[in-house]
Amino acid sequence: MIFSFHYVRTGVWTTLRALSRPPSRAEVSGLVHAECMTRMTLGAPLLSPERIQLRHLTLFAAWENSDALDEFLANTRLGRVLASGWHVRMSFVRRWGHVDAFGDLPERIGSTDPSHPVVAVTFARMRLPEVPRFIHWGRPVEALVRDHPGTTLAMAAVRFPRTVSTFTIWSSQEAMLSMVRGHGGGDRPGRHAEAMAERERRDFHHQFTTLRFLPLSEHGTYDGRTGLVPGL
Repeated sequence: MIFSFHYVRTGVWTTLRALSRPPSRAEVSGLVHAECMTRMTLGAPLLSPERIQLRHLTLFAAWENSDALDEFLANTRLGRVLASGWHVRMSFVRRWGHVDAFGDLPERIGSTDPSHPVVAVTFARMRLPEVPRFIHWGRPVEALVRDHPGTTLAMAAVRFPRTVSTFTIWSSQEAMLSMVRGHGGGDRPGRHAEAMAERERRDFHHQFTTLRFLPLSEHGTYDGRTGLVPGL
C-alpha cells in the first residue's frame, strides 16, 4: 500500500464537486480510501477566508499500489485535475490514535533513520461544540509548526464541518520530534505539549490520529515551488 497527498489550485465548482462526491473504492480501481478537503493556512484567524479556500483542493488517499494511483491521475476527471498540481507519494511508518477511515493500519511498520525527512499527517473528526476550544488551543500550535525551521512545508486542510487535517514535511525526524517535545521553534516552544494536555483533559475530537510516512517521490509544483521534500 502507498499513500498520496495532493494539492491543486482549481475552480470553486470543481472543489465543491470533489467535496460532495469524493473518489470511492467502488468507482476507482485500486483506491483504498480518499478524503477531499480544501486548503487552510495554519495560524489564520477564525473569521478569515484563509480558513476555507475553495479554490485550493487537497486530497489525501491510500492506494493498493502506485499503478492504481497512476491510473486514477491519467484516466479520471478529478485525477486529471489533480495531476496538473502537486503531490507526494509516501510509505506508511507509524500511527498514533484512530480514525475509522484508516483504522486497519498497524501501529508501526519498520523504523526510520532520525536524520531522514519524514511526512506527518494528522486527521480528525471534530466534536462541533468543542470547535471554539480547539481553535483557541490549536492556533498557537499551528503557528509553531508553520514557522518551525524544521518544516519545508506546513499546511492544513478542512472539510466543513467536522474534518480537519494537517500535512507537514520535516527536514528530519529529529526536527519533528524536537517540536513535539517542546524544544526549539522560537517563542513558547511548549505550545504543542500544552495543547495535547488540554486535549487529554477534554477531547476536541470524536476520532483523531497522527500518521507518519517516509516520502517516496514528489511530483509537480506547489504554488510555484519544487523540491519541498529534501533529498528527493
